[in-house]
Amino acid sequence: MGESVSASNLGQVAHDLSLWGLFLQADWVVKLVMLGLLAASIWVWAVVFEKVNTIRRVNRAADAFEDKFWSGGSLETLHQQEGERPTHPIAAVFGAAMREWERSGSRPEGSEIQLAGMQQRAERAMNVAIQREMDRMERWMVFLASVGSVGPFVGLFGTVWGIMNSFSAIAGMNNTNLAVVAPGIAEALFATAIGLVAAIPAVLAYNKITTDLARFASRLEGFAAEFGAILSRQAEERV
Repeated sequence: MGESVSASNLGQVAHDLSLWGLFLQADWVVKLVMLGLLAASIWVWAVVFEKVNTIRRVNRAADAFEDKFWSGGSLETLHQQEGERPTHPIAAVFGAAMREWERSGSRPEGSEIQLAGMQQRAERAMNVAIQREMDRMERWMVFLASVGSVGPFVGLFGTVWGIMNSFSAIAGMNNTNLAVVAPGIAEALFATAIGLVAAIPAVLAYNKITTDLARFASRLEGFAAEFGAILSRQAEERV
């Protein structure tokens, strides 16, 4: 009698295959896996939106800055306006070089060797600024890569654990009816599905954002090279 009641209850549970129902019926280990993957998925989307907005913002700021830079105005004035307290990466690179240039400008005119040393210091300052700004922009990229690579395996762990428990319960009941087997298998596979939901957007976003960051880094390096050439010409005029 008790066995028939249990089978009847399991048959009723089998009809509750909604996402919430599958979560409630899962083992506590599987629930922890699901909750961890859901939290990772939410954080992935938060990182993606932050990175996309940041890349758009710095590119717009770089466009506006380069328009001012190539307009033929005074570099000292531009430095006072944007270089002294930079609010975006390209202004930080410009400000780093201008600080070295102004330090050398406060000294008497020197030899070619001294001016070449000033140019090298300005180039090193720009390289350091580029590295610092890119490190700041690449924050949380390792998290995206980790979720993209580890997420499916974490979900698979939850699936294997759930299937083991389901088979153990089925063996104890001596009942292989599909209505008894299906709910446990569905609960276990739900963990893998959540793992893929977290991992697929993370991988796609990582590839896209990495490409955009590499393109912006090339833009900063190109600006640094052009500005270094300008400083070189001005240094030659001082000799």
